[in-house]
Amino acid sequence: MTGILRGIAVPNFGEDPAGLIELGVAVEQAGFDGFFLWDHIVFSDSGDGPPIADPWLVLGVVATRTSRIKLGTMITPVPRRRPWQLARQTTTLDRLSGGRVILGVGIGSPAYGDFGIFHEPQGARERADMLDEGLDVLAGLWSGERFSYSGQHYTVDPVRFTPPPVQRPRIPVWVGGILPATRTVDRAARWDGMVPIRYTGGQLATVSPEDIAELGVRIGAIRDSGPAAGSRPDNSKKPQAPDDNSKESQPPSDNSKKRPAGGDLVVWAEAADAPAAVPEIIRPYEEAGATWWIESARPGDGWWDGVRRRVAAGR
Repeated sequence: MTGILRGIAVPNFGEDPAGLIELGVAVEQAGFDGFFLWDHIVFSDSGDGPPIADPWLVLGVVATRTSRIKLGTMITPVPRRRPWQLARQTTTLDRLSGGRVILGVGIGSPAYGDFGIFHEPQGARERADMLDEGLDVLAGLWSGERFSYSGQHYTVDPVRFTPPPVQRPRIPVWVGGILPATRTVDRAARWDGMVPIRYTGGQLATVSPEDIAELGVRIGAIRDSGPAAGSRPDNSKKPQAPDDNSKESQPPSDNSKKRPAGGDLVVWAEAADAPAAVPEIIRPYEEAGATWWIESARPGDGWWDGVRRRVAAGR
């Protein structure tokens, strides 16, 4: 029996959001540890994408009908969401779920289909800058303390967001990105984990156990030489430091202490055709330092029926 945590992630696609809700409930009943939704708004450069449901509304209902599994998005493109609105959405979900939210973040794709159609910034570098600033704004607003910010892309006058999330010092953040991108690894080292992927033959592919082991070493070295995970860099553009009595200065909750010292390393894999074989497939990843194994469905003919069968087969 493997000790690695197991999750299911699916596209936020469907005519009837109730199907996604029922799937989330079934994921908990099947013994999995987490249920995650993609976060797309069109998913097509033509403008004619699949039917799409808002992931936060779906997860809010799933939160009220489950009690154990982690819930979140894999991934939310922070550059196309206003950080203050995202802070409210994630905090509300964290409180509805009793502190079970994980926020997966990235620059998002497709660049035109989910950004350019609406005349949002499409450039990868600009969106990466917006992601970094947006995460700093999120951390400040999650603190529950008075906060202000002045950056290139975002400016926030002094404000306090209450209530704060249940999880302290904040909601955990996983950074998604395509290897071997150095900036993505640096970003992941500042936060709580990484969801690495690779491109092979023009398609997304699961990373290898060797990739996971190398990432663990790289992230550990970055953390040893720089700010602690999730801390804000010492930069005049970044949020004002909380006072000595702030909640951010208090020790992390028990939930935070359970996170790996080097952060989570999450393997993003295809939904298994042979579920009984998964524990043996996972073993070398766990030995390499992976903490989560998340199976996802690639959109295509029959993907919905396939993921339902996968969940029904159990963890």
